[in-house]
Amino acid sequence: MSKKKNIFVRSLHELKSTRCLALTALLISVNIALDLLGLTIKLPPNLRISFGFLCNAAVGMLFGPAVGMMAGVCTDVLGYFAGNLTMGAYFPGWTLTAVVAGLFWGLWLYPRRVTVGRALGAKACINLFCNIGLNTLWLTMTGGDAMGALLVLRVPKNLILLPIETVLLYFAMRMVLRLYRTLPGASGGECAAGKNTL
Repeated sequence: MSKKKNIFVRSLHELKSTRCLALTALLISVNIALDLLGLTIKLPPNLRISFGFLCNAAVGMLFGPAVGMMAGVCTDVLGYFAGNLTMGAYFPGWTLTAVVAGLFWGLWLYPRRVTVGRALGAKACINLFCNIGLNTLWLTMTGGDAMGALLVLRVPKNLILLPIETVLLYFAMRMVLRLYRTLPGASGGECAAGKNTL
């Protein structure tokens, strides 16, 4: 039997670390704050890039898919109660999307491995399965719009944003890794994942 732990088991072991809990809470709060402040880059035609996905990606990259999925739940639920109460009743579909996104971030970027290919793979999966697939379904269910009409707008938007968000993700995650490695005790790592390089 292999001594190498399953990626989900390693990720769950990260929860024993105070550093994991503190950094995850910090990144969740930064994500919610960015959403509440509405900080985005607006691009023609009617495209916008928000920065919240970078916080979720950092959690998945640093601590794995299990922690990333838990952070997705916390971000969505706390974000709803923090600023979206005027949007109507809570809909659990958006939380499911956040959980799936956390899974993808962890599967592609953990244990602390960032390459252009991994960044592209993670963002492509999220754009395809979460943004185009699940979110379009939730919009159809909650808004009553035809799925075909939504897909005509959402598919090109996600394809156009994919390379821009991938570049942003790659450089942001490299910066996060550099900052993480400056933390006391981070170089030794609390799990074998800490030894991986870029």
